[in-house]
Amino acid sequence: MNDAAPKLEAINRFFAAYATYDVDGMRDVMTPDIEWVIPGHHPLAGTKHGVDEVAEFITQLGKAGFRAEPLFLEANDHYVVDIHRGWTTDGIGSVDTLWALVWHFDGDNRIDRVVNLSADQHQMDAYVWANYRLAPLPARLASGR
Repeated sequence: MNDAAPKLEAINRFFAAYATYDVDGMRDVMTPDIEWVIPGHHPLAGTKHGVDEVAEFITQLGKAGFRAEPLFLEANDHYVVDIHRGWTTDGIGSVDTLWALVWHFDGDNRIDRVVNLSADQHQMDAYVWANYRLAPLPARLASGR
């Protein structure tokens, strides 16, 4: 039996919260230990571990006026795949491309892993480098060896 409906509803709730940058609303559909993979070669790329890191990443996107318009959703017992238009409204340059996200769910229909795939990764890399700066050394280095 396909258990897609609750997963699709969770994704719709996520996008509704994202539209208003309701970080708490987005947190409601994620597990505390979520992993969110952001592709690219830019300061925001990499795997975000835990809901706080994901929330901070989403907050940074909000500062650039990122918007998302879902175009396609499909689900099975463990996954939802969404394709959406993602674009910026602020900052130097712009991003306006298609994204595919692979959402994985735990046994309680909460999102525990997301993998982003960009139709134009070079566009996203250039935009982020133009709008987000790394902290100077040594502040951006982790402590210890």
